[in-house]
Amino acid sequence: MTEHNTPHKVVVIGGGYAGTLAANRLRMRDDVDITLVNPRPEFVERIRLHQFVARTGDATIDYGTLLGEGIQLVVDSATRIDTAARTVQLASGRALDYDYVIYAVGSTAATPSSVPGAAEFAFDIAEFESAQRLRAKLAELPLDAPVAVVGGGLTGIETAAELAEQGRTVTLVCGRTLAPYLSVPGRRYVAKWLTRHGVAVLEAGVVTEVRPDAVVLADGSADGSADGSADGAVRASALTIWTAGFGVPQLAAASGLRTDALGRLLTDETLTSLDDDRIIAAGDAAAPSDQPLRMSGYAAGPLGAQAADTVLSRIAGTEPAAIDLAFTGACVSLGRRAGIRQLARKDDTVVNVYIGGRMGAAIKEVTCKFVVSKRIRREARKPGSMGWPKGGPRPEQPASAARVVTSP
Repeated sequence: MTEHNTPHKVVVIGGGYAGTLAANRLRMRDDVDITLVNPRPEFVERIRLHQFVARTGDATIDYGTLLGEGIQLVVDSATRIDTAARTVQLASGRALDYDYVIYAVGSTAATPSSVPGAAEFAFDIAEFESAQRLRAKLAELPLDAPVAVVGGGLTGIETAAELAEQGRTVTLVCGRTLAPYLSVPGRRYVAKWLTRHGVAVLEAGVVTEVRPDAVVLADGSADGSADGSADGAVRASALTIWTAGFGVPQLAAASGLRTDALGRLLTDETLTSLDDDRIIAAGDAAAPSDQPLRMSGYAAGPLGAQAADTVLSRIAGTEPAAIDLAFTGACVSLGRRAGIRQLARKDDTVVNVYIGGRMGAAIKEVTCKFVVSKRIRREARKPGSMGWPKGGPRPEQPASAARVVTSP
């Protein structure tokens, strides 16, 4: 570590993959006071929440095993960033002074208000508290009770597969496309695995209403279970799990900072807020150049490291580097004994190559462990050690997204 004298206060908002890694990496200098604000006292392995719900694995880790020495953990929620006073206001009423903020609040579920009954009757799996409620509800249901999973993305597939492997009766309503992030051969492999394990895959199905005991589909595809109502086909569902889409916390907008339409903080290519160069974003809640990267655990670590490097560069008075991250594909678990590793080009466009079966499952498990042990924990032991695949410069920043420097 480099020795300095003047302390610099950095508040990291959000203790997920991006925020935890960023906090550890900031320890490259010994004159940085680091405070990590998180609403939970434990780290949540979000990529394992489907296992937690199905009781096939745990999804929390003690922060004491993840955070480097000297990092202060504050269990609280940030409600506003006061850029004029340079304080982070907390739900408890406390205020934290800062020189820099790393904005790593992550993402949330996006249950649409436009779908009647979705908010009232559907369960989501995006955060630990909602996963706890879903886990408890599942425990109340008999094994043969029909379960509908809404959303054909990676979260929906993993959730449906985990439950189907346990013998549950599962319908996966994809909303037009199954596994859009996979190649055509990869999608075929996933579809065959789901069908072989009894999952009814309604690829063209779109849910227009959620009821306490059923979902209503727009296209009438309920495999003969329609009740003839004018609203569409009705499929029985003792439990509906909503995994279609994500949102983000609205902290940036509530703090008067510019965001994109979803609420992600608008930044330049160094992840610096367009409104205040003392606020640096990372992870799912960042929208660099209004062209956000794909929301993923894969991108969270490198973006957290990049955010920490940007803060350290500004403290040192040097020019921060721009984002340089190559994607390599995606991993999807299909229960505990199968999975798929989809390969992709550096720009995140897939190729028609994948690894399936037990090898795919092994790669997914190694990837999950790698994120915690080889990234976060290693960064705690040796700040600055993390590297990642580089993809070269991204498209030029639009002129309309120019950054306004508001602090000296």
